[in-house]
Amino acid sequence: MTSMRSLMDILVILVTFLSLGTIGFSEEYRVGEAPWRIHTLFSTECNDYFDWQTVGIMHSYRRSGHPGPITRLLSCTEEEKKRYRGFDLAPTMEVPSMSRHPRTGDWYPAINKPAGVLHWLQHSEDARNVDWVVILDADMIIRGPIVPWELGAEKGRPVSQYYGYLIGCDNILAKLHTKHPELCDKVGGLLVFHVDDLRAMAPFWLSKSEEVREDRAHWATNITGDIYGTGWISEMYGYSFGAAEVGLRHKITNDLMIYPGYVPRDGVEPILLHYGLPFAVGNWSFTKLDHHQDGIVYDCGRLFPEPPYPREVKGIETDPGKRRGLMLSIECMNTLNEALLLHHIARGCPKPKWTRYLSFLKSRTYAELTKPKYPGGIRWLNEKDHEEDLIGEAGKPYPKIHTIFSTECTPYFDWQTVGFMHSFRLSGQPGNVTRLLSCTDEDLKHYSGHDLAPTHYVPSMSVHPLTGDRYPAINKPAAVVHWINHAQIDAEYIVILDADMIMRGEITPWEFKAARGRPVSAPYGYLIGCDNILAKLHTRNPEACDKVGGVIIMHIEDLRKFAMYWLLKTQEVRADTEHYSTNITGDIYEAGWISEMYGYSFGAAELNLRHRIDGTIMMYPGYAPQLGVNYRVFHYGLVFKVGNWTFDKAKWRDVDLVNKCWAKFPDPPDPSTLDRTIEDAYHRDLLSIECGRTLNDALYLHHKRRNCPDPSTLATLDEVVVNKEKIYRNFRKIIESDATRNSSNESNDSPELLTPPASNQFSSIRIWLMVLWGACFLGFVSLMLKVCVRGKKRKSKGKHYKSKKRSSYSALHDLN
Repeated sequence: MTSMRSLMDILVILVTFLSLGTIGFSEEYRVGEAPWRIHTLFSTECNDYFDWQTVGIMHSYRRSGHPGPITRLLSCTEEEKKRYRGFDLAPTMEVPSMSRHPRTGDWYPAINKPAGVLHWLQHSEDARNVDWVVILDADMIIRGPIVPWELGAEKGRPVSQYYGYLIGCDNILAKLHTKHPELCDKVGGLLVFHVDDLRAMAPFWLSKSEEVREDRAHWATNITGDIYGTGWISEMYGYSFGAAEVGLRHKITNDLMIYPGYVPRDGVEPILLHYGLPFAVGNWSFTKLDHHQDGIVYDCGRLFPEPPYPREVKGIETDPGKRRGLMLSIECMNTLNEALLLHHIARGCPKPKWTRYLSFLKSRTYAELTKPKYPGGIRWLNEKDHEEDLIGEAGKPYPKIHTIFSTECTPYFDWQTVGFMHSFRLSGQPGNVTRLLSCTDEDLKHYSGHDLAPTHYVPSMSVHPLTGDRYPAINKPAAVVHWINHAQIDAEYIVILDADMIMRGEITPWEFKAARGRPVSAPYGYLIGCDNILAKLHTRNPEACDKVGGVIIMHIEDLRKFAMYWLLKTQEVRADTEHYSTNITGDIYEAGWISEMYGYSFGAAELNLRHRIDGTIMMYPGYAPQLGVNYRVFHYGLVFKVGNWTFDKAKWRDVDLVNKCWAKFPDPPDPSTLDRTIEDAYHRDLLSIECGRTLNDALYLHHKRRNCPDPSTLATLDEVVVNKEKIYRNFRKIIESDATRNSSNESNDSPELLTPPASNQFSSIRIWLMVLWGACFLGFVSLMLKVCVRGKKRKSKGKHYKSKKRSSYSALHDLN
């Protein structure tokens, strides 16, 4: 009996051991007890912007089951460290800041990434005890373990994500900056390295980043793929060229990382969400740049605006693939908010009040949705796949696209260009972009905005060369005609937009179903001339006149035939002054201002081009949106407001926001202050705020790229100017009040005091020096007079004399 019991005990122990062994090898081996040592790095700077990103990535790291330790490479100057409050947010190695290059003085914070990695390799004890290194960006959410050997990484073959826009790998840029241009891989984002490869490559990563950054002659968009043409992606090229220098060829995939808002491939779970671009779900949207100076990490109880719930997403999108992409978007935002919530609790913040959203973040449903993910069947790109051809449903490559917009040489169009180009980059719009810039020769002599966008220069027709009529709107069709006939265009479809637009997403012919002979546009219902005598006068096919405009997607061959008609019909309608009246054109000003719009519709009708009219492609801020629609373009051509905040582009016609450092529009209200009782009004105001914020974000980044001085320094200078202005105003009031009293003795009339001059009239150094010298002189005189008064008081004088003395110098006493 005893032997039987002993045998049973042995069997129990054996079964327990085998079950533990099975569990260990099936789960722990692949994630925790790794056969090789892994270390993860991400790079940040000492500011609030990177702090909330740090909280997000650290939370996702802890819940994803990602193996090995993680280190934040924190780049700060000594001055920044004195003010910094986030040292405890992550395991940290402080590295010297190279935001301002020590040799060239160039302001380029992105270089801190290769500089930080190199510093870690040279000075960290962890770097001596590791086999594999995973390098991420701070604006990422980790969804599952990144295990190098399971991903197929090998020594000499790092793993990375495909970055197809790095076209410099295929042209003169690679030939200039690496001895092995044939080895240049278009990769970035996720980097999985054997430490020996990283040691060999890291010095080249830094030096090549410096090389490309200094090679200003080759910053153009057609060489780098950087639509800003400012060398901002020099660090990315530094990586690709550095890897080529040491002979590293990558295993490349599109499946490991995804931008929220994009749709993953069927059967694949991305293990990284990179929220570097704006994304939206219905009328809710998120842009990280909206929170560039947001101290949300240190603000107890505050979270980012809550996204729609999973159940609501099912109602927004019926297509399973697109719905899956939207679910990734809300997962990204929910992970960030959960990270902030837990961080605030850990910091000792008061327990937050119960809300439906907080209840959701603690629910089983949310826990199930955010369980660690594994990538599944990864598709690796071979050499042939490196061409950036998007594949459509029919298995054929998607056609190439080129986006154009028309402007003039004025400050008014320059700030619109800055906003448009910023939104274009964030939208993910495929293909190239060109600004059609209409200027006279005289304009070009004084124009300073040549670098704001890739540009095609066209002669100005603002003043018609034959009639002398001033009509700047005609520059749009004239510029398109010039571009069609003078530029080399390899795109199959052209997207035509206006400068006063903000792009929110891709505008593609395959999504909106444009085809040759069937362009796509937005509805312009007020073009009533399509239904009356105006169309009969100006087109042979009035029945083919479509009331459209704003956004145009047209096949290049259609545009080649149509562009000249657009210009000619615009001239026709503009010259037809007899039919300017509102009841014929719909133009409330009756000034022929919308002749160009009719020129478009009548020109298309001449060729029987019938449009697919899509009301979901564009909206005007201030209009109530259709719930569930993901509008791709804001057209801020009309006045819109949120509460007491109003935006009217016409009021900024003569303001130079582009060349004055840190100039911007008044900030729109915070979304958290909006009234949510009326749903339509709430969503309308959210979109209006998004438009206003995007314009200000664009201006902020523009000024930053222009190396404008630190805004905090400007704030100090502003205080000095304000103090000087107060002194001057007091001085003016004293003189004016004295003058008023004197004039009242001569006349019974009481003239109004002069209005103090605006502060910008006294901004020059010379005038301020004169004001200060004058104030000092008057102060000295008043002091001397006061001394004289006290001396005379000692003598016996009559009361009449003393009162006279006080009234004579009362103004100067006030000044003293």
